[in-house]
Amino acid sequence: MRLDQAGEEDPRTEFLASDERPGCWVLVVDGVRQSFVDVEDPTYLDFEYMQIVAGILDALDPEPPAPLAVTHVGGGACTLARYIAVVRPGSPQIVLEPDAELTDLVRRTAPLPREHRIRIRPLEGRAGVAQLKDHSADVVVLDAFDGGRVPPGLTTIEFVRDVQRVLRPGGTLIANVADGLPGVYSRRFAATLFAVFAQVVVIADPAVVKVRRFGNVVLAASSGRLPIEALQRSAASAPLPRTVVLEYGTTVEPLTDAAPMRSPAWPGTSWNWDD
Repeated sequence: MRLDQAGEEDPRTEFLASDERPGCWVLVVDGVRQSFVDVEDPTYLDFEYMQIVAGILDALDPEPPAPLAVTHVGGGACTLARYIAVVRPGSPQIVLEPDAELTDLVRRTAPLPREHRIRIRPLEGRAGVAQLKDHSADVVVLDAFDGGRVPPGLTTIEFVRDVQRVLRPGGTLIANVADGLPGVYSRRFAATLFAVFAQVVVIADPAVVKVRRFGNVVLAASSGRLPIEALQRSAASAPLPRTVVLEYGTTVEPLTDAAPMRSPAWPGTSWNWDD
């Protein structure tokens, strides 16, 4: 795929326009694809993990979708925030994105939807969450990467407890992380969530769950009840295989500030925007 570059501010960061899908942009950071945005149709989600996250959000309440107060830890090109603004009009959203230059580039190149209620704060995720009021969010979405790896301070039990403080009763934390051999990282993060929340579910490609390849692992956690049956139906009908796991990481220790863990590095060129 040939892409045109939209900005030159940071050689590590490129916002590229696709010549195959008009109105679409791809955010590439350190050679890794971070976000895909369709300005004309924000409901179009190209990345499979983003489809999984959106599916969890869609399953949280019955039709018609009601507004949700959502905090995003990690902003990128605000793909999910745009989706929520269109699918759930009137949803108040806070996006914690420390890279102000990136935010400016995204705003100029791919404007946010009309009448959105998205507020972007130039704060790192942990510091940004610490400033939020108790019980101020229905959903917190963790999708933050630095150099292709999840910052270790965003997966410890201390941070997860602070997220729980911000969530309203029955609220949901949705997290996207990446894992590969030996498959310990995502399991320890799941154990961390189990130490704080009553229910945790993991959704991913079966090959990733079985540690046969590197890939995204999406986790949802809540002190209330998660829509397990709806998520299982969604996984069964997905174009690509997905598995829903209810017991994941039950034999490993949670992550803590005293003993954090970085996610594995993104391997090979299959995860890079090379062609």
